[in-house]
Amino acid sequence: MNYELDAGFTGARIIQGDATRILRTFPDAVFGGIVTDPPYASGAADQNAKQKSTASKYSSAKTANPLPDFEGDAKDQRSWTDWMTEWLLEARRCAKPGAPVCMFIDWRQLPSMTDALQWAGWTWRGVLVWDKINSRPQRGRFRQQAEFIVWGSNGHMPSDRAVPVLPGVFRQSMPAFTRRIHQTEKPLEVMRDIVKIVEPGGFILDPFAGSGTTILAAAREGYPAVGIELSEYYADAATKRIEAALAGAVAPAQDETEAV
Repeated sequence: MNYELDAGFTGARIIQGDATRILRTFPDAVFGGIVTDPPYASGAADQNAKQKSTASKYSSAKTANPLPDFEGDAKDQRSWTDWMTEWLLEARRCAKPGAPVCMFIDWRQLPSMTDALQWAGWTWRGVLVWDKINSRPQRGRFRQQAEFIVWGSNGHMPSDRAVPVLPGVFRQSMPAFTRRIHQTEKPLEVMRDIVKIVEPGGFILDPFAGSGTTILAAAREGYPAVGIELSEYYADAATKRIEAALAGAVAPAQDETEAV
């Protein structure tokens, strides 16, 4: 199947389907950067709890119309690492030399993600911190207040790239749960900062588009971008969100954040 994603692509687009399969259809060396938020397969204390619905693991509020569950979050650590390596191999083939990759993750799967990144041939360059500000209090323990962004590059990354000095810590609350499109939606402003690691005009890929935040952030910053989303529901919701935002409609409510 030809998705017409060549070096001349412009705009913002969501493709519905399986990321690994679709990545195999893309041309070599077309993307200037990859920014994504894959399923963590981490939101539970043990494997039995991990098999529960994503709504039960990640929903912090009850709503009249709960968001649909998403797939890929029930793998054990070994299977998840193998799967990560598989799609990262295909993503690196599709990425230009020196292109950056940035992936969200939590503390449990952080070591496995850095393993998968390197096994797939990427150069690991560091770990960024997303301070979520709000978190569940745990008496006698530290708050689990941060998530992380593992980042690297497809081989050598020249120091004279046309990219500004970027922060290593991002401080922003998650979007209010009752206003999200996706259960694990990330803040638009954080994504707008992160996509700036890609050189101006670079074609950005998000293999796990979810609510479309990466794609919308890329468009806001002047990058062409394409996202892949397995869920038909979320692919449709993300497309509508992006189209409305770029058409100048009222900013989507889900871009608002929890009060601090």
